[in-house]
Amino acid sequence: MNSTIETLLSHRSIRKFKDQPLTKEQLDTILASGIAASSSSLIQAVSIIRVTDTEKRKTLAQLAGNQAYVESCAEFLVFIIDYQRHAAIKPAINAEFTELTLIGAIDAGIMAQNCLVAAESMGLGGVYIGGLRNSTEAVDQLLDLPPCTAVLFGMCLGHPDQSPEIKPRLPMEVLVHENSYQPLDQQLVKEYDQTMKDYFASRSDNRKDMNWSEQITDKLCGESRPHILPYLNSKGLTRV
Repeated sequence: MNSTIETLLSHRSIRKFKDQPLTKEQLDTILASGIAASSSSLIQAVSIIRVTDTEKRKTLAQLAGNQAYVESCAEFLVFIIDYQRHAAIKPAINAEFTELTLIGAIDAGIMAQNCLVAAESMGLGGVYIGGLRNSTEAVDQLLDLPPCTAVLFGMCLGHPDQSPEIKPRLPMEVLVHENSYQPLDQQLVKEYDQTMKDYFASRSDNRKDMNWSEQITDKLCGESRPHILPYLNSKGLTRV
């Protein structure tokens, strides 16, 4: 095992940060690592907005569901799908195809993960903020996003001021299939549920008395951000 793999396997979401800025070298390295990520056909349909304005940070924290660490972290980055630069080069481009929206979202995830791994390799920590999609139009307006762009998620970065437990994942045998899709091994899920129930009961904060299956299936039974499709339509990124 090398240091890169150790960094990947020790990932934890950090939601409490020291009042200490990142150096310019650290931030530049993180951003350069993100930009170096794979990009489908080199389309490069992602932009990052670094939010340094304190009032905007405060508003974004509220819009994301009152997540205070959006305001307190050393750096807050917002990842967006961006076909505006392509439209500026050639106005005739058509960004409405769903495949292009998928490319932008996938590339953003790859870029963001490069950023986070780079940060963690330097002893920093971070957490993704999908809660920005709770209020896409308000975030969009706050960041002055033009047509052919759309909010995806944010990322807090900084010096960790906590050491949370590593959250257990589903077993590899459940997640990795060979040659064709395999039926779910209910026994493995049952064992994982017990692992997660023990984890939730023993962790230092936000203890819960539930297992993974209960938590996730209850979440998936409800409606999830139905405003996203109209938002993407309004930005010229999907066609219905």
